[in-house]
Amino acid sequence: MFFDIGGGELIGLAVLALILVGPERLPKLASEAASLIRRIQRISQTATQELRENLGPGFENLQPSDLNPKTFIRKQLNDALEVQEEQSLPQPKIDPDVM
Repeated sequence: MFFDIGGGELIGLAVLALILVGPERLPKLASEAASLIRRIQRISQTATQELRENLGPGFENLQPSDLNPKTFIRKQLNDALEVQEEQSLPQPKIDPDVM
């Protein structure tokens, strides 16, 4: 489940929210939380799109998780190795009977 929360824990959180916020304000609070999450997603998508546009060619498939330095370097090295393998000369085939 989301954030590794089980069904029992989710029900416990719902009951706790009901007690703390109250049944009158809980629906409004839930809709405001959903609205906030949608706004954050839009901001994230816009920022990612602007970053792709500003970095230029070669970064069309950039994901926010790729901005972790280790992930970014690993991805760039893998891409470079793939290009090197494509450009390398074919390996000569060795006949096992000759050996």
